[in-house]
Amino acid sequence: MLTPAWEVEPAAAGGPQLVHVNATATGGGVSELIGGLLRHQDAGWAVIAGTPAFYHVTKYLHMLLHGRSDPEQMKDPQLMRAYRDTLAPQVEWFAQRLTPGDVVILHDPQTLGLAPGLKALGVRVVWHCHIGAVVAPERGPGPVWRAFHTELATLDAVVTTLPEFAPPGVRHVFVIPPAVDPSAPKNRELTAGEIHSVLARIGLTADSATPGVTVTQEAPLPPDARVVLQVSRWDPLKDMPGVVRCAVRLPADVHLLLAGTDPADIPDDPDGRAVLTEVQELLRDLPEPDRARVHIVNISLRRPELNALVVNALQRRADVVLQKSLEEGFGLTVTEAMVKGRAVVASAVGGLREQIANGRNGVLVDPTDLDAVRAALARLLDDADLRRDLGERAREVVLERYTMPRLADDYSHLIATISSGETTVRP
Repeated sequence: MLTPAWEVEPAAAGGPQLVHVNATATGGGVSELIGGLLRHQDAGWAVIAGTPAFYHVTKYLHMLLHGRSDPEQMKDPQLMRAYRDTLAPQVEWFAQRLTPGDVVILHDPQTLGLAPGLKALGVRVVWHCHIGAVVAPERGPGPVWRAFHTELATLDAVVTTLPEFAPPGVRHVFVIPPAVDPSAPKNRELTAGEIHSVLARIGLTADSATPGVTVTQEAPLPPDARVVLQVSRWDPLKDMPGVVRCAVRLPADVHLLLAGTDPADIPDDPDGRAVLTEVQELLRDLPEPDRARVHIVNISLRRPELNALVVNALQRRADVVLQKSLEEGFGLTVTEAMVKGRAVVASAVGGLREQIANGRNGVLVDPTDLDAVRAALARLLDDADLRRDLGERAREVVLERYTMPRLADDYSHLIATISSGETTVRP
Protein backbone atom coordinates (compact mmCIF):
# COMPACT_ATOMS: atom_id res chain seq x y z
CA MET A 1 0.00 0.00 0.00
CA LEU A 2 1.20 3.51 -0.79
CA THR A 3 2.11 5.48 2.30
CA PRO A 4 3.40 9.02 2.86
CA ALA A 5 6.73 9.64 4.55
CA TRP A 6 8.22 12.35 6.72
CA GLU A 7 10.74 14.54 4.98
CA VAL A 8 10.95 16.55 8.21
CA GLU A 9 9.21 15.11 11.26
CA PRO A 10 7.66 17.76 13.50
CA ALA A 11 9.26 18.19 16.88
CA ALA A 12 7.24 16.87 19.80
CA ALA A 13 5.41 19.75 21.45
CA GLY A 14 2.49 20.41 23.72
CA GLY A 15 0.55 22.63 21.31
CA PRO A 16 -0.89 22.08 17.82
CA GLN A 17 1.47 20.95 15.09
CA LEU A 18 1.93 22.66 11.73
CA VAL A 19 2.57 20.21 8.88
CA HIS A 20 3.20 20.87 5.19
CA VAL A 21 2.24 18.14 2.70
CA ASN A 22 3.27 17.95 -0.95
CA ALA A 23 4.05 15.40 -3.66
CA THR A 24 7.85 15.39 -3.78
CA ALA A 25 10.79 16.39 -1.60
CA THR A 26 12.83 17.43 -4.62
CA GLY A 27 12.40 18.81 -8.09
CA GLY A 28 10.70 22.15 -8.12
CA GLY A 29 9.92 25.47 -6.55
CA VAL A 30 7.36 24.10 -4.06
CA SER A 31 9.73 21.61 -2.45
CA GLU A 32 12.49 24.22 -2.31
CA LEU A 33 10.07 26.74 -0.83
CA ILE A 34 8.96 24.35 1.91
CA GLY A 35 12.55 23.41 2.72
CA GLY A 36 13.53 27.05 3.07
CA LEU A 37 10.40 27.97 5.00
CA LEU A 38 11.00 25.29 7.63
CA ARG A 39 14.14 27.12 8.71
CA HIS A 40 11.79 29.87 9.91
CA GLN A 41 8.92 27.72 11.20
CA ASP A 42 8.44 25.03 13.84
CA ALA A 43 6.75 22.65 11.42
CA GLY A 44 6.87 19.23 9.84
CA TRP A 45 6.89 18.17 6.20
CA ALA A 46 5.29 15.02 4.81
CA VAL A 47 5.45 13.76 1.21
CA ILE A 48 2.64 11.66 -0.27
CA ALA A 49 3.16 8.58 -2.43
CA GLY A 50 1.86 8.19 -5.95
CA THR A 51 1.86 6.00 -9.03
CA PRO A 52 2.54 6.92 -12.67
CA ALA A 53 -1.21 6.84 -13.31
CA PHE A 54 -1.84 9.21 -10.39
CA TYR A 55 0.79 11.66 -11.61
CA HIS A 56 -0.66 11.48 -15.11
CA VAL A 57 -3.97 12.69 -13.67
CA THR A 58 -2.37 15.43 -11.55
CA LYS A 59 -0.37 16.69 -14.52
CA TYR A 60 -3.58 16.86 -16.51
CA LEU A 61 -5.20 18.87 -13.68
CA HIS A 62 -2.16 21.17 -13.61
CA MET A 63 -2.44 21.84 -17.34
CA LEU A 64 -6.23 22.22 -17.16
CA LEU A 65 -5.93 24.89 -14.47
CA HIS A 66 -3.83 26.77 -17.01
CA GLY A 67 -6.48 26.26 -19.70
CA ARG A 68 -4.17 24.03 -21.75
CA SER A 69 -5.91 20.65 -21.61
CA ASP A 70 -9.22 19.34 -22.92
CA PRO A 71 -11.87 19.87 -20.21
CA GLU A 72 -13.99 17.12 -21.75
CA GLN A 73 -11.72 14.56 -20.13
CA MET A 74 -13.06 15.64 -16.73
CA LYS A 75 -16.35 13.92 -17.66
CA ASP A 76 -14.64 10.52 -17.42
CA PRO A 77 -15.48 9.24 -13.90
CA GLN A 78 -12.39 7.03 -13.92
CA LEU A 79 -10.15 10.09 -13.88
CA MET A 80 -10.99 11.40 -10.42
CA ARG A 81 -11.66 7.91 -9.11
CA ALA A 82 -8.04 6.95 -9.85
CA TYR A 83 -6.89 10.15 -8.16
CA ARG A 84 -8.96 9.67 -5.01
CA ASP A 85 -8.27 5.94 -4.76
CA THR A 86 -4.55 6.74 -4.56
CA LEU A 87 -4.95 9.30 -1.77
CA ALA A 88 -7.75 7.85 0.38
CA PRO A 89 -5.69 5.04 1.98
CA GLN A 90 -2.94 7.53 2.87
CA VAL A 91 -5.21 9.37 5.30
CA GLU A 92 -4.70 6.52 7.79
CA TRP A 93 -0.98 7.33 7.96
CA PHE A 94 -1.82 10.89 8.94
CA ALA A 95 -4.47 9.68 11.42
CA GLN A 96 -1.71 7.98 13.40
CA ARG A 97 0.44 11.14 13.50
CA LEU A 98 -1.94 14.10 13.78
CA THR A 99 -4.25 15.25 16.54
CA PRO A 100 -7.29 17.55 16.54
CA GLY A 101 -6.27 21.18 16.32
CA ASP A 102 -3.19 20.54 14.19
CA VAL A 103 -2.88 22.62 11.01
CA VAL A 104 -2.03 20.94 7.70
CA ILE A 105 -0.98 22.90 4.62
CA LEU A 106 -1.70 20.90 1.46
CA HIS A 107 0.32 22.09 -1.53
CA ASP A 108 -1.02 21.97 -5.11
CA PRO A 109 -3.60 19.61 -6.71
CA GLN A 110 -1.64 16.43 -5.92
CA THR A 111 -2.61 16.67 -2.25
CA LEU A 112 -6.03 18.36 -2.31
CA GLY A 113 -7.84 15.02 -2.26
CA LEU A 114 -6.63 14.46 1.30
CA ALA A 115 -8.70 17.37 2.61
CA PRO A 116 -11.96 15.56 3.58
CA GLY A 117 -10.16 12.73 5.35
CA LEU A 118 -7.90 15.09 7.27
CA LYS A 119 -10.80 17.35 8.20
CA ALA A 120 -12.59 14.33 9.68
CA LEU A 121 -9.64 13.94 12.05
CA GLY A 122 -10.35 17.35 13.55
CA VAL A 123 -7.44 18.96 11.73
CA ARG A 124 -7.53 22.45 10.25
CA VAL A 125 -6.81 22.11 6.53
CA VAL A 126 -5.37 24.81 4.23
CA TRP A 127 -4.77 24.35 0.52
CA HIS A 128 -1.88 26.36 -0.95
CA CYS A 129 -2.37 26.40 -4.72
CA HIS A 130 0.86 27.55 -6.37
CA ILE A 131 -0.70 27.18 -9.83
CA GLY A 132 -2.56 29.97 -11.49
CA ALA A 133 -3.64 31.35 -14.83
CA VAL A 134 -6.34 33.78 -15.88
CA VAL A 135 -8.37 31.90 -18.46
CA ALA A 136 -12.06 31.54 -19.27
CA PRO A 137 -13.47 29.34 -16.48
CA GLU A 138 -14.85 26.64 -18.74
CA ARG A 139 -11.53 26.28 -20.54
CA GLY A 140 -9.78 25.33 -17.33
CA PRO A 141 -10.47 26.15 -13.69
CA GLY A 142 -14.26 25.67 -13.79
CA PRO A 143 -14.22 21.90 -14.42
CA VAL A 144 -11.45 21.47 -11.83
CA TRP A 145 -13.34 23.39 -9.15
CA ARG A 146 -16.48 21.33 -9.80
CA ALA A 147 -14.55 18.07 -9.64
CA PHE A 148 -13.05 19.13 -6.29
CA HIS A 149 -16.31 20.53 -4.86
CA THR A 150 -16.25 18.18 -1.87
CA GLU A 151 -12.60 18.87 -1.08
CA LEU A 152 -12.93 22.64 -1.44
CA ALA A 153 -15.97 22.71 0.83
CA THR A 154 -14.00 21.14 3.68
CA LEU A 155 -11.09 23.60 3.60
CA ASP A 156 -10.47 26.17 6.30
CA ALA A 157 -8.59 28.41 3.85
CA VAL A 158 -7.02 28.65 0.40
CA VAL A 159 -3.72 30.39 -0.38
CA THR A 160 -2.97 31.69 -3.86
CA THR A 161 -0.46 34.02 -5.46
CA LEU A 162 -3.10 36.28 -7.02
CA PRO A 163 -6.76 36.76 -5.99
CA GLU A 164 -8.06 35.63 -9.38
CA PHE A 165 -6.36 32.24 -9.00
CA ALA A 166 -8.61 31.25 -6.07
CA PRO A 167 -11.62 28.92 -6.45
CA PRO A 168 -15.00 30.57 -5.85
CA GLY A 169 -16.94 30.22 -2.62
CA VAL A 170 -14.04 29.50 -0.26
CA ARG A 171 -14.52 31.08 3.18
CA HIS A 172 -10.93 32.26 3.66
CA VAL A 173 -8.70 33.32 0.75
CA PHE A 174 -5.18 34.51 1.52
CA VAL A 175 -3.07 36.06 -1.24
CA ILE A 176 0.50 35.18 -0.29
CA PRO A 177 3.44 35.32 -2.72
CA PRO A 178 6.28 32.80 -2.34
CA ALA A 179 9.78 33.69 -1.17
CA VAL A 180 13.47 32.85 -1.48
CA ASP A 181 16.34 32.59 0.97
CA PRO A 182 19.23 34.87 -0.12
CA SER A 183 21.65 32.91 2.07
CA ALA A 184 20.74 29.47 0.68
CA PRO A 185 23.29 27.58 -1.45
CA LYS A 186 21.33 28.42 -4.60
CA ASN A 187 21.46 32.16 -3.88
CA ARG A 188 24.53 32.89 -1.73
CA GLU A 189 27.24 35.15 -3.07
CA LEU A 190 29.86 33.47 -5.27
CA THR A 191 33.24 34.89 -6.22
CA ALA A 192 34.27 35.10 -9.86
CA GLY A 193 36.70 32.29 -9.16
CA GLU A 194 33.98 30.06 -7.74
CA ILE A 195 31.75 30.67 -10.75
CA HIS A 196 34.58 29.87 -13.14
CA SER A 197 35.47 26.71 -11.21
CA VAL A 198 31.90 25.36 -11.11
CA LEU A 199 31.25 25.93 -14.81
CA ALA A 200 34.55 24.35 -15.80
CA ARG A 201 34.00 21.40 -13.48
CA ILE A 202 30.64 20.49 -15.03
CA GLY A 203 32.07 20.71 -18.56
CA LEU A 204 30.28 23.85 -19.72
CA THR A 205 33.46 25.87 -20.22
CA ALA A 206 36.07 23.10 -20.28
CA ASP A 207 36.52 19.53 -21.46
CA SER A 208 35.48 17.83 -18.23
CA ALA A 209 32.49 16.15 -16.59
CA THR A 210 30.88 15.83 -13.19
CA PRO A 211 28.51 13.06 -12.08
CA GLY A 212 25.05 14.48 -11.66
CA VAL A 213 25.34 17.09 -14.44
CA THR A 214 25.01 16.39 -18.17
CA VAL A 215 25.98 19.12 -20.63
CA THR A 216 24.91 18.86 -24.27
CA GLN A 217 26.81 21.22 -26.59
CA GLU A 218 28.84 21.41 -29.78
CA ALA A 219 31.79 23.02 -27.97
CA PRO A 220 32.51 24.63 -24.59
CA LEU A 221 31.05 28.04 -23.83
CA PRO A 222 33.60 30.70 -24.89
CA PRO A 223 34.87 32.88 -22.02
CA ASP A 224 33.91 36.10 -23.79
CA ALA A 225 30.42 34.98 -24.88
CA ARG A 226 27.40 37.03 -23.95
CA VAL A 227 24.99 34.67 -22.21
CA VAL A 228 21.20 34.38 -22.03
CA LEU A 229 20.00 31.77 -19.54
CA GLN A 230 16.67 30.12 -18.78
CA VAL A 231 16.41 27.80 -15.76
CA SER A 232 13.21 25.75 -15.71
CA ARG A 233 11.73 22.34 -15.30
CA TRP A 234 11.18 20.62 -18.64
CA ASP A 235 7.51 21.57 -18.47
CA PRO A 236 5.42 22.48 -21.54
CA LEU A 237 4.36 25.74 -19.90
CA LYS A 238 7.98 26.91 -19.50
CA ASP A 239 8.39 26.85 -23.32
CA MET A 240 11.99 25.68 -23.44
CA PRO A 241 11.50 24.83 -27.14
CA GLY A 242 10.60 28.48 -27.70
CA VAL A 243 13.84 29.50 -26.00
CA VAL A 244 15.78 27.37 -28.51
CA ARG A 245 13.96 29.13 -31.36
CA CYS A 246 15.22 32.45 -30.00
CA ALA A 247 18.76 31.46 -31.02
CA VAL A 248 17.99 32.26 -34.65
CA ARG A 249 18.87 35.88 -35.48
CA LEU A 250 20.52 36.69 -32.16
CA PRO A 251 24.02 38.20 -32.54
CA ALA A 252 26.74 35.66 -33.28
CA ASP A 253 28.48 36.11 -29.93
CA VAL A 254 25.32 35.47 -27.86
CA HIS A 255 24.95 31.96 -26.42
CA LEU A 256 21.79 30.45 -24.97
CA LEU A 257 21.93 28.24 -21.87
CA LEU A 258 18.94 26.05 -21.03
CA ALA A 259 19.25 24.49 -17.60
CA GLY A 260 16.75 22.05 -16.15
CA THR A 261 16.34 19.17 -13.78
CA ASP A 262 16.81 15.63 -15.08
CA PRO A 263 13.23 14.49 -15.84
CA ALA A 264 14.00 11.04 -14.46
CA ASP A 265 14.28 12.61 -11.01
CA ILE A 266 10.79 14.16 -11.04
CA PRO A 267 8.11 11.44 -10.85
CA ASP A 268 5.22 13.92 -10.53
CA ASP A 269 6.02 15.56 -13.90
CA PRO A 270 5.55 12.89 -16.61
CA ASP A 271 5.86 15.40 -19.49
CA GLY A 272 9.48 16.28 -18.73
CA ARG A 273 11.12 13.66 -20.91
CA ALA A 274 8.94 14.57 -23.91
CA VAL A 275 9.77 18.27 -23.62
CA LEU A 276 13.49 17.57 -23.33
CA THR A 277 13.30 15.32 -26.38
CA GLU A 278 11.52 18.07 -28.32
CA VAL A 279 14.26 20.53 -27.35
CA GLN A 280 16.98 18.12 -28.48
CA GLU A 281 15.22 17.55 -31.82
CA LEU A 282 14.85 21.28 -32.40
CA LEU A 283 18.51 21.73 -31.61
CA ARG A 284 19.52 19.15 -34.19
CA ASP A 285 17.46 20.96 -36.83
CA LEU A 286 19.05 24.39 -36.24
CA PRO A 287 21.65 25.68 -38.70
CA GLU A 288 25.09 24.74 -37.44
CA PRO A 289 26.14 28.30 -36.39
CA ASP A 290 22.99 28.65 -34.28
CA ARG A 291 23.23 25.12 -32.89
CA ALA A 292 26.77 25.84 -31.73
CA ARG A 293 25.45 28.69 -29.56
CA VAL A 294 22.94 26.60 -27.58
CA HIS A 295 23.99 24.66 -24.47
CA ILE A 296 21.74 22.31 -22.50
CA VAL A 297 22.55 21.61 -18.86
CA ASN A 298 20.67 18.76 -17.18
CA ILE A 299 21.15 18.61 -13.42
CA SER A 300 20.30 15.62 -11.25
CA LEU A 301 18.36 16.08 -8.02
CA ARG A 302 20.26 13.23 -6.43
CA ARG A 303 23.02 15.68 -5.54
CA PRO A 304 21.02 18.64 -4.20
CA GLU A 305 24.01 20.69 -3.03
CA LEU A 306 25.64 20.42 -6.45
CA ASN A 307 22.31 21.22 -8.12
CA ALA A 308 21.96 24.43 -6.11
CA LEU A 309 25.57 25.47 -6.69
CA VAL A 310 25.35 24.90 -10.46
CA VAL A 311 22.14 26.95 -10.78
CA ASN A 312 23.70 29.71 -8.70
CA ALA A 313 26.83 29.80 -10.87
CA LEU A 314 24.82 29.74 -14.11
CA GLN A 315 22.61 32.62 -13.03
CA ARG A 316 25.60 34.70 -11.96
CA ARG A 317 27.39 33.95 -15.26
CA ALA A 318 24.38 35.06 -17.30
CA ASP A 319 24.25 38.55 -18.75
CA VAL A 320 20.46 38.29 -19.05
CA VAL A 321 18.10 35.77 -17.46
CA LEU A 322 15.07 34.81 -19.54
CA GLN A 323 11.79 33.29 -18.36
CA LYS A 324 9.70 32.62 -21.45
CA SER A 325 6.82 30.89 -19.67
CA LEU A 326 3.46 30.64 -21.37
CA GLU A 327 1.79 30.68 -17.93
CA GLU A 328 3.33 31.13 -14.50
CA GLY A 329 1.78 31.03 -11.05
CA PHE A 330 4.71 32.99 -9.64
CA GLY A 331 8.12 32.02 -11.07
CA LEU A 332 10.69 31.51 -8.33
CA THR A 333 13.53 31.09 -10.83
CA VAL A 334 12.97 34.74 -11.71
CA THR A 335 12.99 35.72 -8.03
CA GLU A 336 16.29 33.84 -7.62
CA ALA A 337 17.82 35.67 -10.58
CA MET A 338 16.55 39.01 -9.27
CA VAL A 339 18.03 38.53 -5.80
CA LYS A 340 21.39 38.02 -7.54
CA GLY A 341 21.02 41.38 -9.26
CA ARG A 342 20.52 39.95 -12.74
CA ALA A 343 18.64 41.72 -15.54
CA VAL A 344 15.53 39.67 -16.38
CA VAL A 345 13.35 39.38 -19.47
CA ALA A 346 10.13 37.60 -18.48
CA SER A 347 6.73 36.83 -19.92
CA ALA A 348 3.94 39.22 -19.00
CA VAL A 349 1.89 36.43 -17.40
CA GLY A 350 0.72 35.45 -13.92
CA GLY A 351 2.98 36.09 -10.98
CA LEU A 352 5.83 37.32 -13.19
CA ARG A 353 3.87 40.55 -13.62
CA GLU A 354 3.69 40.90 -9.86
CA GLN A 355 7.46 40.68 -9.46
CA ILE A 356 8.51 42.83 -12.40
CA ALA A 357 7.56 46.42 -13.11
CA ASN A 358 8.30 46.68 -16.81
CA GLY A 359 11.30 48.91 -17.47
CA ARG A 360 12.02 49.47 -13.79
CA ASN A 361 13.36 46.19 -12.40
CA GLY A 362 13.12 43.99 -15.49
CA VAL A 363 11.45 43.71 -18.89
CA LEU A 364 8.12 42.05 -19.63
CA VAL A 365 7.34 40.59 -23.05
CA ASP A 366 4.66 38.65 -24.88
CA PRO A 367 6.09 35.09 -24.82
CA THR A 368 4.40 34.21 -28.11
CA ASP A 369 6.12 37.07 -29.98
CA LEU A 370 9.63 35.76 -30.72
CA ASP A 371 10.70 38.97 -32.40
CA ALA A 372 9.73 40.96 -29.31
CA VAL A 373 11.59 38.52 -27.06
CA ARG A 374 14.72 38.76 -29.21
CA ALA A 375 14.48 42.56 -29.31
CA ALA A 376 14.26 42.76 -25.51
CA LEU A 377 17.23 40.43 -25.13
CA ALA A 378 19.29 42.38 -27.65
CA ARG A 379 18.49 45.69 -26.00
CA LEU A 380 19.71 44.50 -22.59
CA LEU A 381 22.73 42.68 -24.00
CA ASP A 382 23.85 45.88 -25.70
CA ASP A 383 23.39 48.14 -22.67
CA ALA A 384 25.49 47.22 -19.63
CA ASP A 385 24.33 50.26 -17.66
CA LEU A 386 20.69 49.34 -18.15
CA ARG A 387 21.37 45.75 -17.11
CA ARG A 388 23.09 46.96 -13.95
CA ASP A 389 20.30 49.40 -13.06
CA LEU A 390 17.54 46.84 -13.62
CA GLY A 391 19.46 44.24 -11.66
CA GLU A 392 20.06 46.51 -8.67
CA ARG A 393 16.40 47.45 -8.46
CA ALA A 394 15.39 43.82 -8.91
CA ARG A 395 17.48 42.79 -5.91
CA GLU A 396 15.97 45.58 -3.81
CA VAL A 397 12.43 44.40 -4.64
CA VAL A 398 13.17 40.79 -3.65
CA LEU A 399 14.81 41.75 -0.36
CA GLU A 400 11.87 43.99 0.47
CA ARG A 401 9.00 41.66 -0.54
CA TYR A 402 10.00 38.08 -1.17
CA THR A 403 12.09 36.63 1.67
CA MET A 404 11.37 33.69 3.97
CA PRO A 405 10.76 35.65 7.20
CA ARG A 406 7.94 37.53 5.45
CA LEU A 407 6.45 34.25 4.21
CA ALA A 408 6.63 32.73 7.70
CA ASP A 409 4.87 35.82 9.09
CA ASP A 410 2.13 35.49 6.46
CA TYR A 411 1.53 31.88 7.46
CA SER A 412 1.40 32.88 11.13
CA HIS A 413 -1.27 35.47 10.28
CA LEU A 414 -3.22 32.86 8.31
CA ILE A 415 -3.17 30.34 11.15
CA ALA A 416 -4.21 32.95 13.70
CA THR A 417 -7.10 34.05 11.47
CA ILE A 418 -8.57 30.61 10.82
CA SER A 419 -8.14 29.72 14.48
CA SER A 420 -10.17 32.78 15.48
CA GLY A 421 -13.04 31.89 13.17
CA GLU A 422 -12.86 35.23 11.35
CA THR A 423 -13.87 35.26 7.68
CA THR A 424 -11.40 37.11 5.49
CA VAL A 425 -10.14 37.65 1.99
CA ARG A 426 -6.66 39.01 2.47
CA PRO A 427 -5.44 41.58 -0.10
